[in-house]
Amino acid sequence: MLLLPQTNQLRALHTVIRDKNASARDFEIYSRRIIRLLLEAGLDLLPFEKREVTTPVGETYHGLEFTSRVCGVSVVRAGESMETELRDMIPGICIGKILIQRDKRTKQPELFYKHLPDDIGSSHVLLLEPMLATGGSALAALDVLRDAGVPEENVVLINFLASPTGLERVSHAAPGMQIVTSSVEDGMNEHAFMVPGIGDFGDRFFGTVPTVAS
Repeated sequence: MLLLPQTNQLRALHTVIRDKNASARDFEIYSRRIIRLLLEAGLDLLPFEKREVTTPVGETYHGLEFTSRVCGVSVVRAGESMETELRDMIPGICIGKILIQRDKRTKQPELFYKHLPDDIGSSHVLLLEPMLATGGSALAALDVLRDAGVPEENVVLINFLASPTGLERVSHAAPGMQIVTSSVEDGMNEHAFMVPGIGDFGDRFFGTVPTVAS
């Protein structure tokens, strides 16, 4: 697991978006700044190979490039919050979708929809899932990718907040998958919301509720 450096700037960004009185616009703007940091860190975990280019002054620069195709897969709906930043960073990147919802009776994640690139099995995948509470949705999404031929070692989970319980569960079930997060929370309350928390990330990011209690 890679935790972003807990800089003063990152803590200041978290202070804005964790405030239950933050406007939907502020929540989106400051969340997107953290999302960019997460994606940059996640991309840095992918494999690179050497590539040389000639500079405008005629010299050779000994650089790097990705060794394989990269695609994103968002867990609908909160994961879609990360798509715009990823598209800005890698123009033309393919993005798949997975819809997983928790069964109200069994409390288990249930797959409702998936749409993945045909050749995803030969790609490295950034799995976009902002909230890692119990870890059930992330593992269900990873199972979909495994069924599509993606080794877990080729998956990087881009996560906004994680609970210790979720991290332990996912790390045990998928030790080959790398995780990037901006915060490890104190735990979860009786409603399975992480604390100190951020509320429902998807609702707040897309402005479908005016405010959410922590």
